[in-house]
Amino acid sequence: MFKITVTPRFGDIDGLRHVNNTVLAVWFEKGRNPIFRMFTPDLDLSYEKWKLILVRTEFDFLAQMYYGSDVEIRSYITHIGNSSFTIGHEAWQDGELKARGKAVLVHYDFIEQRKKPIPPEIRKQLEEHLVEED
Repeated sequence: MFKITVTPRFGDIDGLRHVNNTVLAVWFEKGRNPIFRMFTPDLDLSYEKWKLILVRTEFDFLAQMYYGSDVEIRSYITHIGNSSFTIGHEAWQDGELKARGKAVLVHYDFIEQRKKPIPPEIRKQLEEHLVEED
């Protein structure tokens, strides 16, 4: 499991002092960076080097998040297929689960415009972060 801490910025907040629901996608993406590095260690976004494409995201908003308290983002692997894998995400604030989500990514060759099997050495790294879902 990977964990990062984000501090809600003034611009992340709506008129009711809630964290705006659009911010969660950015925070969850930031939580995926260690997983991105398994495929492209230097995070080079060139067609020749970048190896992932996002094909699905979903979010469940469980409770309100507020300005003035840090949020811990937890990211982990929930499923590994032949060329795709699913990342689970959680947002915790003040010791309470506030939101959760999923992202499905595909190992992809942008030059050939097709999916590729996940290499065995990367699959092993992903398996180290595999968590069974409830």
